[in-house]
Amino acid sequence: MATRPFPGTIRDAGKRASFSALLGVWAAAVGLAPTLEAKLLAIAAPTAALAWWTLVHPERWLALFFFCALLLPPLPFPFGNAGIHVAPLAALLGIAAGILRVRAWRIRDFGTHRILATTFLVFPVILLLSVAFAAVYSGWEIAAESLVRVLLLGISAYIFLYALAGPRGDSLDTLAFTRMLFRFALAGAVFACADFYFQFPAPAGYGGQFIWLEKTVLRRAQGVFYESSTLGNFCAFFLVMTLVLAFLRKERSQPRIISGGMLLTGAAIFTAALILSASRASVVTVVVASIVLLFMQRARRTIIGSRVIVVTGLSLAAAALTIRLTLPEFAAHYWTRTVASVQNFGSAPDAVLSGRLTHWRVLTDFVLQHPWHIIFGIGYKTLPYTNYLGSSVVADNTYLSLLVETGIAGLSVFLFWNIAILRAAYRAARSRSARASFFGLWIFCFWCGELVQMLSGDLITYWRVLPVYFWVLAAALRESTGPSTAEID
Repeated sequence: MATRPFPGTIRDAGKRASFSALLGVWAAAVGLAPTLEAKLLAIAAPTAALAWWTLVHPERWLALFFFCALLLPPLPFPFGNAGIHVAPLAALLGIAAGILRVRAWRIRDFGTHRILATTFLVFPVILLLSVAFAAVYSGWEIAAESLVRVLLLGISAYIFLYALAGPRGDSLDTLAFTRMLFRFALAGAVFACADFYFQFPAPAGYGGQFIWLEKTVLRRAQGVFYESSTLGNFCAFFLVMTLVLAFLRKERSQPRIISGGMLLTGAAIFTAALILSASRASVVTVVVASIVLLFMQRARRTIIGSRVIVVTGLSLAAAALTIRLTLPEFAAHYWTRTVASVQNFGSAPDAVLSGRLTHWRVLTDFVLQHPWHIIFGIGYKTLPYTNYLGSSVVADNTYLSLLVETGIAGLSVFLFWNIAILRAAYRAARSRSARASFFGLWIFCFWCGELVQMLSGDLITYWRVLPVYFWVLAAALRESTGPSTAEID
């Protein structure tokens, strides 16, 4: 692989320095502007330039969206539970990019994966139809919030369809894009660890999730996300990536996306952030994904005993040891809580599941007493806010909440959608293309764990991280339709 000449490196460094200087001058100009009108004017021109720069290339908006969604907190404006976020604005640029290049869409790619593509279209439509029932049973205000949540989920569907068959730039490389996502994720996980250790002021719109220790009360690690469960799920996704790469690293045909040192560093940091998020369900996701990975790779047992796997295990242990040394009280609490969860699950399952059984019992009683509601549901994502059941209920179960909120139709389409995802991912994992095999194995193993975690959480509301998962799925399908052998390094 050719190396870039030294003068080119100097020129690139000069460009980066110039850009940083211009960015600093612009930030200073905004801060020193004497009036609100002057500040808005100083912001408007660079924003318009950024929008133009994004639309010039068909896939720049994806990088902008992922940067905003994964690394920026909500804006401090009172809107909804989580506040206003800038990432949907990048998604609007993506819609504009798709419209401006409508003739560049690869319709034949939809035909190749028509069942999966259809489910990505039908499921949001089902949720959209349920908004009418939200208005009937809960009022227009809650229905408007339901509509917003449907549109946010629609971003994930659009990103999948765009990444699968949308306009493509000649210079796009899925592995280079994955490296970028890994760096974004690593930066977000590092900030989450620092956020927990120093207990930074919570960003706008966050869930009040705390850990009660003997001497202090700590806010669970959440990074820039609304709640710690999203952070845990996000870290689990990239932990599965590091495990897949570790298993495949001995094979010459497999991707060398990141260096071995960075792989181990990432495994340690993602593990630390996952532990600090105190999300037990996300740990289950990693465990399930690891079991599926072992099953999928059972024909390559020699890899299991490789040096890379041993060092990976040591890096994961290093994360736990670091937390034990820097946060001994939290480490003791986390270990005690984990052991107690296992020991007391049989005798006190509701306590171990944080009261979920009580909520599920309330919803089950409602369905049994009002069976006609499971035909069309009471409106998507209304249970935590409506008093239609007598009081608001947090289902903490994707399947049960969809049954009550969207009825049999919504749940059936959702199950069929997940079957289509697993089927497509499995085929990609078994593809002759090395890249497709990597992406397919990654998303297949993780999504198996995700389906288990959905029993204890409403994961389809994680609109800021779902697009990353579906981009990887689309990348697996795109690579599986390409040449059977690919240049990986």
